[in-house]
Amino acid sequence: MIAVIDYGVGNLFSLSSSLAYLGLENKVTRSARELDEASHIILPGVGAFGDAMEKLASTGLVPELERQAENGKPLLGICLGMQLLFEKSYEYGEHAGLGLLPGSVCPLEPDLAAAGFSYKVPHIGWNSLHLVRPENPLMANTREGDFVYFVHSFYVKGCGDALVAGAEYGVTVPGAVARGNVYGCQFHPEKSGEAGLRILRAFAAL
Repeated sequence: MIAVIDYGVGNLFSLSSSLAYLGLENKVTRSARELDEASHIILPGVGAFGDAMEKLASTGLVPELERQAENGKPLLGICLGMQLLFEKSYEYGEHAGLGLLPGSVCPLEPDLAAAGFSYKVPHIGWNSLHLVRPENPLMANTREGDFVYFVHSFYVKGCGDALVAGAEYGVTVPGAVARGNVYGCQFHPEKSGEAGLRILRAFAAL
């Protein structure tokens, strides 16, 4: 069973429906017991980093989430949920993240401007993936150039060898990351058609 964490900031119905479409048992939950019983955990998220961390902390699930990650259970963060996996964010101030992956979440707009691009922010739309670590199991069903759907104004910098796949939007946006049993997608696999479903299927097979 895949546990989808409900802490008030995710598009839970779309994600749960995509998993169900793939025939994957899943449960939207804020129960530590159900996280422990699950085979996999997904941390979704939309909105602002600081607010999301406060809401996640208010569920009391942070210690259990950290314990499950430390014990090797596959964990996937999606969009803001991926960003929460990192050390900190500079979204409307400085906020500590879960620290499960190295790197910081930074605003996209000033880096686009510095690179001479006037692309719109938030970055909304379909972009192709460049596979940096195609051997990573999260990419088992993904092909070079597959298009996925992004919606974000901040992106991860300094993730080092955790980078699995990137997308170009004036700057290189980490699209998928992984270290050990901790995985993340900046894009929304549940909104990315067949390519996204293949990624969810690969995660479930871990």
